[in-house]
Amino acid sequence: MPIKSKYLFRRQHGRGPYKEALFNEVYDTEHVPNLLKVPGVHAVARMQGEPFAISIGGEEKRVAHDGPRHSALYEIDGPHVLVSREWAKASEAGRWPGEVRPFTRNRRHALYKLR
Repeated sequence: MPIKSKYLFRRQHGRGPYKEALFNEVYDTEHVPNLLKVPGVHAVARMQGEPFAISIGGEEKRVAHDGPRHSALYEIDGPHVLVSREWAKASEAGRWPGEVRPFTRNRRHALYKLR
């Protein structure tokens, strides 16, 4: 799917292993659908980091995954979306704030403007 918006927001976090099933269920069935209703949010892709190998200069290099394991990439209209009343309301809806967020760690966020 081609990216049509001017900005990508990346959210990364780890979570306690004992909450994996709940984390995935709530993220997929509540959190992402709630945020997709926010004006200016067009798409969300979830990713899970893993180790890999890459060939550079004729040599294979193994790369361990470093940092939070789970990521989500949000295609948005701009930084204003992240401070909107609708974003704030959607991010606090459902079970995410009470049952999932307290068990996440290593939270990192980044905003990218596409060229």
